[in-house]
Amino acid sequence: MNLSMATNQDLHTAARDLMPGGVNSPVRAFGSVGGTPVSMVAGEGPYLTDTEGKRYVDLVGSWGPALLGHKHPKVIEAVHAAVDQGLGFGTSHPAEARLAELVRERVRGENLTGAQMIRMVSTGTEATMTAIRLARGVTGKNLVVKFAGCYHGHSDGLLAAAGSGVATLGLPGSAGVTQAQASETIVIEYNDRQALEAVFAEHGDNVAAVITEATPANMGVVPPSEGFNAFIREITQRHGALMIFDEVMTGFRITEAGYWGASGRVEGWEPDIFTFGKVIGGGLPTAALAGRREIMEHLAPTGPVYHAGTLSGNPVAMAAGVATLENATAEVYRHIDEKAQVVADALAAALSDAGVDHTLQKVGSLFSVAFGTSATGVHNYAQAQAQEAFRYGPFFHAMLEQGVYLPPSVFEAWFLSAAHDDEAVGRILQALPAAARAAAGAQPGSGK
Repeated sequence: MNLSMATNQDLHTAARDLMPGGVNSPVRAFGSVGGTPVSMVAGEGPYLTDTEGKRYVDLVGSWGPALLGHKHPKVIEAVHAAVDQGLGFGTSHPAEARLAELVRERVRGENLTGAQMIRMVSTGTEATMTAIRLARGVTGKNLVVKFAGCYHGHSDGLLAAAGSGVATLGLPGSAGVTQAQASETIVIEYNDRQALEAVFAEHGDNVAAVITEATPANMGVVPPSEGFNAFIREITQRHGALMIFDEVMTGFRITEAGYWGASGRVEGWEPDIFTFGKVIGGGLPTAALAGRREIMEHLAPTGPVYHAGTLSGNPVAMAAGVATLENATAEVYRHIDEKAQVVADALAAALSDAGVDHTLQKVGSLFSVAFGTSATGVHNYAQAQAQEAFRYGPFFHAMLEQGVYLPPSVFEAWFLSAAHDDEAVGRILQALPAAARAAAGAQPGSGK
C-alpha cells in the first residue's frame, strides 16, 4: 500500500488484516463511538494531521504525555541529540539520574519524604505491577485492594472485576486472567469509606496495599470526595498496609508535583509508593515508581524484590522526559489551567443550551462530561456506567467533522497542552454548539 495516498478507511481495512481490530490498543478502534478510526501522521503544537491531510485540534495529547504540545522544539532537540549518540546501550547512563533527580525535586514537601528513590520502567502497567510486587515483598502480605473503575494497567491481578459484596474477593475481569490471580484483588466502589473499612475489618491482616488513582480519569474524571485519599492513607497505616498512589495520568500534569502536590503535600500526608507515566516520558515509553528509601531499597539489586527491564531508562526516552520536565514551568501549568477552564465552561454551556442533561467532571486541567447524570453526579464507577453514553458517539463525530479530535470514549479525560493558544481554543469553542445539538438528538442504539 502507498501510505501517502491511503485514506483512513484504506489503512483501517489493511490494519484489520494485520492486527486484532486493526489497532494496538483497544480504544483506538472507535468501538464505543462507531465509524472509521483516524490514522494520524503528524503532530505539531496543538494540532494533529491525518493521512488524508486533514488537520485537527487535538484534545487527546497522546493520552496525556504531550503536556507541552506536539513536537516541542526543546524536546525534539533533546531527542535528536540522544539519538545521535545511539538508541540504547543496556547500561547505566547520566540521563537516568537526571530524570530521577527532577522527579525527586518536584515530589517533596516540608517534613515529608516524598519520592526519595525512583526506579525507571517502560510503561504505566509495568510501574503499577512492580509497585504491587514491591508492596507484597515489603509487607509479606498477599491481598491488594483497588477501586472499581480505576485503571492501573493490564497486569493480571489488576484486571479483577468487582464482586457482589463490599469485601468480596475479585473475579476475573478479562479472559486469560485466572480466578486464582483475580482472587488476590479486592474490588470496592470508589469514594466508599465504609466499604474500605469493611475490607480491613475482614481481611486487614493480609492486605499488602491499597492502590488508587490519585484522581480517577479512566471512568471519566471522578474527583475523590473530600478527605478520601487522606482516609486511605490513615487506614493503611493503621493496618500495616502500603498506599500506592497511581499518578500515571496526573503526575506532573495537574501541577508540577502532580495531584499529590495540590492535595497530600498541602494536607501533610504522603503515600508509600507513587507511580508515574505519560508526562514523565515526554511522549516516549517511560514510567517510574518512587517512594521512601526504606521501601524502594527492597527492589533488586539492593533487596529481594526482583525487577529488571532491557529498556528501563532508555537514553532516548530519558532525554524526552528530562526536556519535558525542565520546560514544564509554572507558566505552563497556569496556561493549561486557564485554557482548560475556558473549554470546560464552554462545553457545559453548549450542552445546557442544547438541553442536554450532563455533569461536567473536572479536577485541575483534566475534565470530562457524563451525560444524564445531573441528578446524582458521578462519584463512582456504577454511576459512570449508568450515564447516557449513547450521546457521546454523535457528539464525538460532530466535533471530528469540524476538525476537533476528542478521546474516542466517553470514559476518558480531555487533555490540553501549553501549545493550545487562542486560535486552537477558538476552533474548539466554535465546534461545540453543533456537537451539543448532535448529542441532544441522539437515541439509544443510534451509534454515529
